[in-house]
Amino acid sequence: MTHKIILDTDPGIDDAMAIFFAFQAPEIEVLGLTTVFGNVPATMAAKNGLSLVELAGLDVPVTQGAGMPHVGPESTYAHFVHGDDGFGNINHPAPKGKIDPRSSAEFIVEMARKHPGEITIVAVGPLTNLALALRLEPQLPSLIKAVNIMGGAAFVPGNVTPVAEANIWNDAFAAEIVFSAKWRVNMFGLDVTYDLPFPPNFVDILAEKNPTLGGFVAKSAQFYMDFYSQGLDERRCFFHDAFPLAYLLDDSLFEMTEGQMRIGTDPLHIGQTSFAPIGSTMSEHWTSMPKVYVATKVDHPRLTQLFIDTYDK
Repeated sequence: MTHKIILDTDPGIDDAMAIFFAFQAPEIEVLGLTTVFGNVPATMAAKNGLSLVELAGLDVPVTQGAGMPHVGPESTYAHFVHGDDGFGNINHPAPKGKIDPRSSAEFIVEMARKHPGEITIVAVGPLTNLALALRLEPQLPSLIKAVNIMGGAAFVPGNVTPVAEANIWNDAFAAEIVFSAKWRVNMFGLDVTYDLPFPPNFVDILAEKNPTLGGFVAKSAQFYMDFYSQGLDERRCFFHDAFPLAYLLDDSLFEMTEGQMRIGTDPLHIGQTSFAPIGSTMSEHWTSMPKVYVATKVDHPRLTQLFIDTYDK
């Protein structure tokens, strides 16, 4: 079975690893990369997305999306995690091609109308583009198969504030819109992505399996690992953004918990993903919300091997 996807992304080092994973998986058909601000500014995200497509030698549309959250000031970005260029300061050549003229939200709506019920949106950055697409097409949830999100923290602390994960925190108001829509939402947050630290030889294995794409990941990830290894005796890193893609290939890798989600939008709790498993509350503030599915456990050895095997194509 082939899964048609739109990959909504803010590349980003772990985004690059995830994008190449999707490109190499024969079961996944990437209809386009819709980029958004987040790890880097929107213009850089689009340029980086185009660079990754060109490095992979593919003809995949890349659109530029939202550069600001729904509410509040421009993001301060995560250059301290991903480098000034989003790729770990490796001086990768600028892309030669052109960004698709459609906005990311327009592209999402156009593809959904063209392939009704067939597309999974895999969103691994702030959810601003999806919220804008819902405004353009209120019937979008009926046209989309599912939305797989990398973001949030249901039962563990956040990574930006004590309660908020970065992608949701970057545009909490957009996240509230997306989680409130009546489509299938699968959330892969810090509950599972922080549960699986990758040792430094993991990227070396990817480079051995695929010198071009894996080699890029290994080179760019050195800066990324420096960030995640501060104060530790051993180097490590986390490839958050590939988790929702892995679920498409093998959903048995994850234990999913069903419930309702609310997104904090007040200053103290902004970006908090408060989760109520089914049966845990009778409050209408929760039970009136659509059901979502949250990844709460992951099979470490099998997921790691899936990443390695997919790079060995």
